Amino acid sequence: MALDRLREALGEALFGQEEVIEALLAVLLARGHALLEGMPGLGKTLLAESLARAIGLAYKRIQFTPDLLPQDLTGSEVYREGRFVFVPGPIFAQVVLADEINRAPPKVQSALLEAMQERAVTAGGVRYPLPEPFFVVATQNPLELEGTYPLPEAQLDRFTAKIPFRPPRREVWLRILTEEPRIPEPLGVDFPKAQEEVQAVRVAKEALEAITHVAFLSGEDGRLRMGLSPRGAKAWLALARALAYLRGKPLVDWKELKDAAFLALPHRLFLTEEALYEGERPKEILKQLLKKGGIP
Repeated sequence: MALDRLREALGEALFGQEEVIEALLAVLLARGHALLEGMPGLGKTLLAESLARAIGLAYKRIQFTPDLLPQDLTGSEVYREGRFVFVPGPIFAQVVLADEINRAPPKVQSALLEAMQERAVTAGGVRYPLPEPFFVVATQNPLELEGTYPLPEAQLDRFTAKIPFRPPRREVWLRILTEEPRIPEPLGVDFPKAQEEVQAVRVAKEALEAITHVAFLSGEDGRLRMGLSPRGAKAWLALARALAYLRGKPLVDWKELKDAAFLALPHRLFLTEEALYEGERPKEILKQLLKKGGIP
């Protein structure tokens, strides 16, 4: 299977992060966007670049800084030979790495939000469609908060999944210290076809009812300022399908549904001030909601 070769190739570029690679591929298959969270130096940029290269997609990296302007992202109109001409910005790529996204001011984040949701940008009153496929991989450091702008709830909800990067396992360290990562060559993966095939993965009525029940329960939970949005529920379902497809399953089972929930939902569960004061955590609340919703 071409996707198995792709996973192996990415594993040769980023050692010991098999779960992260699977999650990122699932987001891309689900036609979504990913937020990678982890300390600097773990390979987030390397993974995004390697993924684009292996699939043969146009890649751009944007370093987000406090002085960044929206037109630095989207492009702008310039006056040439007696008329205004639109010069596309780095957002006009198929895989866009938004590095340290929380360092950008709100106006830049709003411009990125439009691109992620509409898959187009607007300049001078004209709408310019972005290339397909269009995939945003954003990164943020969870500990360094000075000079950062917290992502608004509307922005977070546009990310299909928030993928945590964990430090390498003990047995991986020796390989990291003695081997050079191998950036993959284009593998000829027909990703549009794979994205279509994901839609053929079946979902049982019981699984759909469980998603519905969890979404309803989240709206009734007093520890949350709001319940799960329809966009969030659809992202959960799409990720579950994509994970099942990557694992060679024709049907979404409880494992895929649960694994997808922990990728798609924690960053969408916004706690009340009282819940934060009491030390509640989104993942713990999610575990309780899944259990109540009948997901083992």
